[in-house]
Amino acid sequence: MQIGAITGYIDLAQIILYMFWIFFAGIIFYLVREGHREGYPMETDGGGTAPVTGWPIPSPKTYKLANGHEVTVPDLKRGEPPINLRRTGAGPDWPYVPTNNGMTDAVGPGAYSLRADRPDMDVHGQPTIRPLRVLKGYDVSKHDSDPRGMNVVGADGKVGGKVVDLWIDTCEMMFRYLEVQTAGAQSRRVLLPMPFCRVGDKTVAVQSIHGVHFAQVPTTRSADQVTLLEEDKISAFYGAGTLYADPSRAEPIL
Repeated sequence: MQIGAITGYIDLAQIILYMFWIFFAGIIFYLVREGHREGYPMETDGGGTAPVTGWPIPSPKTYKLANGHEVTVPDLKRGEPPINLRRTGAGPDWPYVPTNNGMTDAVGPGAYSLRADRPDMDVHGQPTIRPLRVLKGYDVSKHDSDPRGMNVVGADGKVGGKVVDLWIDTCEMMFRYLEVQTAGAQSRRVLLPMPFCRVGDKTVAVQSIHGVHFAQVPTTRSADQVTLLEEDKISAFYGAGTLYADPSRAEPIL
């Protein structure tokens, strides 16, 4: 027999090869299970509420976060916003439409996830997103237009409010929101995500919603902080406007 041979049919190289195959199969098994911790359990496609469990969905595991909180995934008891949709016909292939108001029903482009109702924190234990009025050492570059004091104009050309402050992400070093004082008798302050607006020389243009809709934007619980859940709800409102702010947007193009 040659060097490394154990019998006439098995040698050391063959055993190592088989061990590698078993190890590789175990790695695939582990990664597939761990990769299915987010987004599960799923629900039945027919509208039922029975959760879809079993392979490849793993058993719940609890993670301890740096801020002292714990997260269990998959969360088999997690809640979700109500599905405010109705089918326009009897068949399963008929389209769905919002039950009441597409701007606030949290469906389609206005859907959001129930994220943690607490601010995103930095390594120093401070909220990462805060308004300029509470920060020192931050300001708008002299090479850019300062939107503070500018009117915010909706897609219908009507003024929805005036910019009173900017909210900056101190970790990413970029402005995340404009703080808008809404127009009208029931004036309040709401946030406008930067991706949904265009800052001009004299005005801030918003195409996703109309001027009257700014009074309906979800507000924050704190005047100087925004939670992860509030961020999702705010962005979802502007996202809903891309389809439901104007009835003509929901109609066929052709």
